Amino acid sequence: MNKNELIEAIAAKTGSSKAQAGRTVTALTETITEVLQKGDSISLPGFGTFEVRSRSERTGRNPKTGENVTIKAAKVPAFKASSTLKTAVNQA
Repeated sequence: MNKNELIEAIAAKTGSSKAQAGRTVTALTETITEVLQKGDSISLPGFGTFEVRSRSERTGRNPKTGENVTIKAAKVPAFKASSTLKTAVNQA
């Protein structure tokens, strides 16, 4: 499912227009991004948690040359699904 298909599905479920559903999806993604940029997390009970995790510096390998390279430490966004969501997916 892509963004347009998601917007259409939300509009159909809520009875709102595609324009309104599009603004809602955009607002949701922007808000999640802003919260994660601050280093905070978002918990949606029954769905999951969006959070920022830290990756330490590590050594990798350039596949073209075989040379070892250092991969910098980074903060990465992560999603941890709730048990409710995991159960729903496994029943499908």
